[in-house]
Amino acid sequence: MLGDIKGFTREELRRFFAEEGFAKFSSSQIFNWIYKKRVEDFSLMTNLSKSLRDFLPRNFYFSKLELKDKAVSEDKTEKFLFKLKDSSLIETVLIPEPKRNTLCLSTQVGCKFKCSFCVSGLSGFKRNLEVSEMVNQFLYLSDYLKPAKVTNAVFMGIGEPLDNLENLIKAVKIIMDEQGIYLGKRKICISTAGLASKIRNLADLGLGVGLSVSLHCADDQRRSRIMPINKRYSLEELTKALLYFTKKEKKPVTLEYILIKELNSSREDAVRLSRLARKLNCKINLIPYNPCEYFEWQAPDKSEIEGFTKALKEKNTFFTLRKARGRDIEASCGQLRSRFEA
Repeated sequence: MLGDIKGFTREELRRFFAEEGFAKFSSSQIFNWIYKKRVEDFSLMTNLSKSLRDFLPRNFYFSKLELKDKAVSEDKTEKFLFKLKDSSLIETVLIPEPKRNTLCLSTQVGCKFKCSFCVSGLSGFKRNLEVSEMVNQFLYLSDYLKPAKVTNAVFMGIGEPLDNLENLIKAVKIIMDEQGIYLGKRKICISTAGLASKIRNLADLGLGVGLSVSLHCADDQRRSRIMPINKRYSLEELTKALLYFTKKEKKPVTLEYILIKELNSSREDAVRLSRLARKLNCKINLIPYNPCEYFEWQAPDKSEIEGFTKALKEKNTFFTLRKARGRDIEASCGQLRSRFEA
């Protein structure tokens, strides 16, 4: 048994079928059945040869996610708790808007990077998600939304996506494949805490997807306090990697910046952020901190936010101030954890 067929890219299947003496185009037919027609029974794939239909179930199987719980926010954001085959739990968030439906997808069970504002790492790191476990999050929510469609996907749920780079890239290729799900590269974004070496690896692949970076401070000392990964990859090293990505992909990155009261929300912090943004020629998403019982941080008050944004405007720095979505169901930035027991 080779494994879950939703864990293989079309190119991997094409090569395998060719080696086994089957038509190379069979991989396109199978992708069409699975991802466009949503058929998960090999015997029903009627345009495949009889020999291939007999061969497939001896070598591949179909997996599914088990829904354990669902919560709906006052703002219509929905959070889904899924149980995996080993009883691990992950969360996926659906953010509906008038003209788009965005999925926030998890990439790991737990997280090893322990950012000091994020609950995802509180229980430690258990394992990487398999390719099919990432793809199945997308498929489940796609089926759930019908007749509406998923328009955007962001890999910024539980876990550090670039720490699971090999599986992540395969999942992205499956989601982007024109014979399958076919979500455009401009509609997919990968988030990272700042793994500079993996950012370079991602750039070299030339996938054309977006990249957002959890920055949260433009000062090394305080960023290391907020995000321990900064001790491994300093702001200077991270900046060089982001410039490399921008040059390779010919598109700007986005800096995610959580505003935390009396920590990173001063006028001086805004000036430092502006300087970095100008160097990178990038976009900035400002996110007021989402309070959590596990951490000491507090959200900035209105005057702090206004002072910070005023300083950015004075420096002609483009930014957006994001409205928290799903805060009442713990679905906002930094709140995903899978805290329920299976």
